[in-house]
Amino acid sequence: MIEKSTSSIDRNVAEARFHDELRGERSGDEQYQANDKYYYSVGKSSQQFVKGWIGERCKGKKVLDYCCGNGEFTRFLAQAGADAHGIDISPVSVDNARKAAAQEGLANCATFEVMNAEATEFPDNYFDYVHIDGVLHHLDLATSYRELARILKPDGGVICREALKHNPVFHLYRKLTPHLRTAWEVEHILGKTEIYSATGCFDEVRVLKCFNLLRLASVPLRNTPVFKPVDRILENIDNLILRLPVLKWQAWMAVFLLAKPKRPAV
Repeated sequence: MIEKSTSSIDRNVAEARFHDELRGERSGDEQYQANDKYYYSVGKSSQQFVKGWIGERCKGKKVLDYCCGNGEFTRFLAQAGADAHGIDISPVSVDNARKAAAQEGLANCATFEVMNAEATEFPDNYFDYVHIDGVLHHLDLATSYRELARILKPDGGVICREALKHNPVFHLYRKLTPHLRTAWEVEHILGKTEIYSATGCFDEVRVLKCFNLLRLASVPLRNTPVFKPVDRILENIDNLILRLPVLKWQAWMAVFLLAKPKRPAV
């Protein structure tokens, strides 16, 4: 387990080291990653929602995959017609992403750089869209919101898929699996307050949909014949109850939009 950083530099070094290891020497260690895969096995609906949202908008657009990991989503963006860029603080991840893009013939439309997400090297007003998947709780949130607003075009949007902290059962699970995450991220999972704090940098902050509450009860059944029908029933119930203002914040994760970036006064 990586100890909590005392400065942004220490935290960035810790994050890079953790993800270099996760996507390098431990990438084939199924036992090491089994617990998270177990619970994220019902996460495909939220992923498909995000793909549908940005896939309809990204053709011919300049899109950033913010902290791209091994670049799977960046390659999806390139295949959908975007001028796709991926950045990550982990050199191992960026190397993996470049190799995969080259193997799939996407090297000319999916580019990758090792970069600090809180202080990128991109010009102002550079991207039409930014995609973020489970990243903001690794970062200094206020700094990241400011940087995202800076690099986003005035009519652009940032779509984020992030875990929520309000459900005590889900949050306990995260604390009981410290080997799968850094100390910083466990203590910085987003909630309602953190999401809407983006209004300091964006005029529009909107939760599009929340995912997975009762549905997680199907996870222990995933290797049985009844998993699919039970999972489908619970997903349909979640689709109804997670529209309610109070219950939606008890979900496992939320997809939200940041748009209309605010510009600092000159």
